Amino acid sequence: MDDPRPGTSPGSALASLAELMAIVAQLRHPQNGCPWDLAQTPQTLMPYIIEEAYETVDALRSGDKNAICEELGDLLLQVILQCQIAQERGEFSLQEVAQGISTKLIRRHPHVFGNMSVKDSTEVRQNWEKIKDEEQQHPPLSQKLAKYHRSLPPLAATMKISLQAAALGFDWETIEGVWAKFDEEMAEFRHALERENPDRQEAELGDVLFSLIQIARWHKLDPTQALMGTNQRFIDRLAVMEQQTTKPLPECNLTELEQLWQQAKQQLEVNHD
Repeated sequence: MDDPRPGTSPGSALASLAELMAIVAQLRHPQNGCPWDLAQTPQTLMPYIIEEAYETVDALRSGDKNAICEELGDLLLQVILQCQIAQERGEFSLQEVAQGISTKLIRRHPHVFGNMSVKDSTEVRQNWEKIKDEEQQHPPLSQKLAKYHRSLPPLAATMKISLQAAALGFDWETIEGVWAKFDEEMAEFRHALERENPDRQEAELGDVLFSLIQIARWHKLDPTQALMGTNQRFIDRLAVMEQQTTKPLPECNLTELEQLWQQAKQQLEVNHD
């Protein structure tokens, strides 16, 4: 498994990783460690895992190599911290984590580490899911989907859930059927807003969002990326609005705000072109 590509030697990487592990162990030292680090548990650190993962994605999106390196380090720290606490409890170590993922990668890539042949990435993904199901002794589909629901942000979970259901043939025959379902859900949502209680309104809103994501899936669009793009455009336009007015935005009336909005939108579109 030698890597012919140039870069840091495995020995240097392992030395740096060992240094990080030693630092984290010192932070967790019962007598001489850091009070904050000693107070942490796997549960209290969960928000930081999510936060660092999102910050890493943001850095990757920016393309700033220094930011990417820093955020990957912060994310790695969360892995090391979890392993350190688990080792203190006699549960598992970083070595076991690394060995486990190494074994899994080899097992799930028989076209690389075995004799299997594949024609494209789609077949690779299909084999991955098949091997994964065999490892888990073919769990019911509902069990797999429940895991997506528990572990992923809602938009990503909905996409994964619908992809799995569609793979079994539980899908519309044409895109027109998907649009018809969306229109149906929109009508039910409007009715709920006018006549139902908040719980029912929220349920119908969820149905609208779920059906809209099905449209995105059919057109091979990423709803998470789409919404993040819209959020960024809104922030960018708001920043231009703040630059264009001589008074704080809260002091502007609706007509002034709409005029500033349209000017900002036009300016950004010109700059983008």
